[in-house]
Amino acid sequence: MNVQQLHVFMEVCSGRTLAEAADKLGLKQPTISFHLKRLEEELGVELFRKHSRSLQPSEAAVDLLPYARRIVFLMEEARLAMLERREQGEGRLRLGASYTPATYVMPPHFASYRKLYPKVSLMLTVKQAASVLAMLRSYEIDIGIVSLGKSLEEGLIIQPLVADELKLLLAPEHPLANQAQVEVEELRHETFLLHEVGSTSRTLSDDWAAGAGLQWESVMELGAIETIKEALKCNMGVGILPRRSVIREIEAGELVMRDLPQYVNQRHICLAYRNEDQLSPHVRSFIEFVRHTFAAHGKL
Repeated sequence: MNVQQLHVFMEVCSGRTLAEAADKLGLKQPTISFHLKRLEEELGVELFRKHSRSLQPSEAAVDLLPYARRIVFLMEEARLAMLERREQGEGRLRLGASYTPATYVMPPHFASYRKLYPKVSLMLTVKQAASVLAMLRSYEIDIGIVSLGKSLEEGLIIQPLVADELKLLLAPEHPLANQAQVEVEELRHETFLLHEVGSTSRTLSDDWAAGAGLQWESVMELGAIETIKEALKCNMGVGILPRRSVIREIEAGELVMRDLPQYVNQRHICLAYRNEDQLSPHVRSFIEFVRHTFAAHGKL
């Protein structure tokens, strides 16, 4: 079993045809078939079954895939570590972030890191927190910056950096916007503009409502924070959003922010990385940079 065979195996597992895998890897199609056959012979299991014009991974292939990803990742990490030594700091850092930190918190920190390490290429993937953590576990990214509630994540180190509590948001012309404090009873018949199911904000919003004895009577589910904010400006309902995502709108008077009644914050922006003894130099440098930056600034 060699790294080339694993590269071929991973490409075909991703749903690519033999021709597509060959094109992606710069090989000829017979070479792709040869590598797959040799891998099956060496392991003594069937990895793919023919289905129409494509190959379907077997159960054995599904079991092998996370090992293949890790082996390929470690080989690439070792190569990059040696490249860094040879070329004095050049390399790549694959980051994953959920929407709030990626959009409203981390950009100036990314810029500061680039000034300190100009030869490091940053690659950012933005997804829901759960997807970012899954990518971290499967070695598709190196570090995650995600909004999380209180949770233990097996195999990962999760370090809270800064609180980012949820707030109640209203249009300035909404009747409740004139009150300094809003009670649960006043929200029972409101239309709530909420983030999509699966996001940290939505999960914590559901938990808050259940704890406060509030049932959603009318909900408009929107996939992006910016969309929710624009709908709120049109007074289409009340919203629950992270405080850091609405600072500009509050300062501009476009939205009104109030505390959620009976809400106890559990939401933080967190640094996440694999719990491993050996971390690449770029991963270590970014972890130390983020820790120092947030500790120096305290609550941003």
